[in-house]
Amino acid sequence: MRISRAPAARGIDPQSASPLTTLTLFGYRRREQLWAFLQMGLAQPALINVPGLRFWKLLGSGHGRGFSLQPNWGRYGLFAVWENQTAADTFFASAPLMASYRRHANEIWTIRLLPVQAHGAWSGINPFLPLSPQPIAGPVAVLTRAAIGWPQLINFWRAVPATSRAIEQADGLVASIGIGEAPFIRQATFSLWRSVADLQKFAYGTNVHRAAIQRTRAEKWYREELFARFIPIASEGSWQGRDPLRDHNASINTNAVG
Repeated sequence: MRISRAPAARGIDPQSASPLTTLTLFGYRRREQLWAFLQMGLAQPALINVPGLRFWKLLGSGHGRGFSLQPNWGRYGLFAVWENQTAADTFFASAPLMASYRRHANEIWTIRLLPVQAHGAWSGINPFLPLSPQPIAGPVAVLTRAAIGWPQLINFWRAVPATSRAIEQADGLVASIGIGEAPFIRQATFSLWRSVADLQKFAYGTNVHRAAIQRTRAEKWYREELFARFIPIASEGSWQGRDPLRDHNASINTNAVG
């Protein structure tokens, strides 16, 4: 399988002591969607004792580019944090679980990431420490994850459509997806951005998004939340017919040549 490696950002060592993080997205045709749904439970025992795997979550997804009330039965994910790249390489190359996923999925995409910023908790811990140094330039990926308090579910989901429209129109967004451990209450968004400047422009310069953040804090929407920022270092496979990181790198190289 072709692996696309991101241009090395100054100050970032791919062999860093920081834990390697991977997000793998699986796409399924209709005839395989029941099998895919059942793996949310059946695949868990196979992940418990994987060497070097220090944290993992099996994830469903929604339609659109952010949080969604409408499940996407044809797309699932595996989010994993590894002790080192060797452990991840071994799992993706030879684990029986991955071989099973390959037999059933018609599309698989994996992005490899190094954490450079993380605060909050996921299932009671921050799995991304120690962090790598912040980059000077290059693409950046973001994970925002929250467990929504039951009393605030209506307020949260009422705010979602406006925020989703804002991210779909954001300048510098390369790709994004809404993922989650449980419908409605444990949700996350993963997004890939052209640069830190583009990310910050959306996060702090978009009125809708800024207002949602303020309401989140004032009304205490979340029982638990985590924000993490990553440097993408490599990717392989395809997501909706393309590799977003490879396409982004190709556009940089084309612009540089031109």
